[in-house]
Amino acid sequence: MSGLIGYFAIVYIIAVNSLILSEAGIPLGAAILATIFISFLGCFIMGFWANMPILLVPGMGVNALFSYTMVQSMGLTWPEALAVVCVSGLIFVLIAFSRFAKTLSESIPQSLKEAITVGLGLFLMLIGLEKGGIVEKGTNSIIALGDLGNPLVIATVLTFLIAIILFLRNVPGNFLITVVIGTIIAWAFGLIDKQNGQGNQVSLKEYLDVFGTLSFESFFSMTFWIAVFSLTMVLVFENVGLVHGHANFIDRPDAYSRGFQATSVSAMLSGIFGTSPTVATVESSASMAAGGRTGITAMTTGFLFLLSIFFIPVIKLIPSSAIAPILIIIGSLMLQNIRNLDLKDMSESFPAFLIIALIPFTYSIADGMAIGFILYPILKIAIGRAKEVSFTLYIIASLFLVNFVFHVVH
Repeated sequence: MSGLIGYFAIVYIIAVNSLILSEAGIPLGAAILATIFISFLGCFIMGFWANMPILLVPGMGVNALFSYTMVQSMGLTWPEALAVVCVSGLIFVLIAFSRFAKTLSESIPQSLKEAITVGLGLFLMLIGLEKGGIVEKGTNSIIALGDLGNPLVIATVLTFLIAIILFLRNVPGNFLITVVIGTIIAWAFGLIDKQNGQGNQVSLKEYLDVFGTLSFESFFSMTFWIAVFSLTMVLVFENVGLVHGHANFIDRPDAYSRGFQATSVSAMLSGIFGTSPTVATVESSASMAAGGRTGITAMTTGFLFLLSIFFIPVIKLIPSSAIAPILIIIGSLMLQNIRNLDLKDMSESFPAFLIIALIPFTYSIADGMAIGFILYPILKIAIGRAKEVSFTLYIIASLFLVNFVFHVVH
């Protein structure tokens, strides 16, 4: 039962992740199958290896990094971006199965970890507002309010109101209900592309053209390794917090190590399966709150994901106005981590604020992280507190700085 509840809490990811991946150039049908298969495999690995009720599915935030930063901003092709995912996942595996996992986690200040989560939240909110037409590129400003008379905007607003009410009332499967109602609203406004749902089941051939399609043509380029570095940082630090939090929630801190290892293996396999990396999801708490304590929960959710293949024609009809409100709500949930910042110590909070602001403002998770990580040791040195910065963090900050210098020189 807890696995079923977890499935309804997270099944929206099939539509959301697939649409975001399609903006990187991956065919929508193939993106849907990739999301389903890796979610099944990720949940199974977690249940079998770690015996934990943590759900592993493509993560919100890292899929934005994949499509909007690595492909659209950095200029990588989607096969090259999938190669980045695989290499980053391999590094993640090496870290997770070594003592370096603990060293790396302890070397990064909590303020910067929290800032990354908050920055990702703002980024997701911006993407959701943009997808729903609520904000657009302004003529006299960078961002302006969209046309409130546009059917897309009206449908998005109505769907958002329903979504937030369902969420606040803690209705089981609220995001799934939101997608269904949002699709009906969009249909009423004539926003459904019926041609998109025709063709019914996605052919396996279409997916096989994506499965294992990794391109290492840019392997020796600085762009490739900047992407690898950025994605690895996000994967490691996001999952350190999530897996640790879930392990404590079910009073099984001893299971943290295996849970972290299972997460790393699933993330590495994501690139081969044709999607952005999987992460330990926040929605796993829905399964745990329902009584899930073992891997049976995760494996049940995984098998239910596999059954989703029979509903692909319906999934392909889902419009952006039904997805945008979910992005906005998930983003706002991630913003709550800002309360964990030490606002009294500006040497801690100011670098964090820059990360939070620059991730959405630059439309680049990597650049936002980099500036905060560089500024942190500089401020600590300037006020005579250099010993508070770990040697590992000095190295990370230096690598980020070298990256910026390289861009200026070239």
